[in-house]
Amino acid sequence: MTNNNTPSGDCGPFVQLYAENFNGGDVPVGAFKTCAGDGDFRCAGLKTGYSHYYDTLGAYPSGWPDTATSGADGNGGRTFGGYYRPEKAVSVYTASNGDGQMRVHMTSDGSVNSVAAVVPRKCMNLRYGKFTERFIVRTRTPGFKMAHLRYTPNEVDYPEAGGNFSTDPVSVFTHGFKESNADVAPGTAWTSWHTYSTEIVPGSLRFYLDGKLVKTVNADFPEAADWVLQNESALAGAYAAAGASVTIDTTWLTCYKYVAPTSH
Repeated sequence: MTNNNTPSGDCGPFVQLYAENFNGGDVPVGAFKTCAGDGDFRCAGLKTGYSHYYDTLGAYPSGWPDTATSGADGNGGRTFGGYYRPEKAVSVYTASNGDGQMRVHMTSDGSVNSVAAVVPRKCMNLRYGKFTERFIVRTRTPGFKMAHLRYTPNEVDYPEAGGNFSTDPVSVFTHGFKESNADVAPGTAWTSWHTYSTEIVPGSLRFYLDGKLVKTVNADFPEAADWVLQNESALAGAYAAAGASVTIDTTWLTCYKYVAPTSH
């Protein structure tokens, strides 16, 4: 998939659960507020006026520390990191070409970053499935990164900038149930439109870039998990300067559940 068309319909053993092209109207900065925590992630600020997104898109609540701040997974020791602030960072807007896009705009005041992790609610609590998104990172500004993931704490990260957008390639990581990593595209890929897809089936995980298979991991993902579009502070390299920002624009998202083929 290298065009801008949102996938529609089932795909082999994958039954489509959710497809979003963000063409249903704009959502201003500030509406993704009062978001709940684990198990729900609904943003109460969307309930009146933006009911579609209230049902379909949640976020980590304001005030949760990101990985650089919490020191999770041994990534402590950073001078500063960030906090999830969806009410400051997340919106839906219409681009000049008429295309609806979800925007995550991460910012820094030089001592703390405002970041966001969006949770497609229709894609929660799945063990096996297919998870696909098409986005662009507008600048590779130092001090920020992403790890779009499924976490239980067994973990699948794709796409991920391991430490910092400014220096890192597009990578795949798996942790816990199977340790693996691979760089699948140069760092410059971040600043072009690309489609990223993960397929998780019994005994195997497959990772695609623009429809091309770039990595296979032979392992069985052990548990149901949520799909989290985690955008956060850098874990390595340069820190974000005061006034620095990174904008990530997503033109569509889709996910599927896996249905095992029946034998005849």
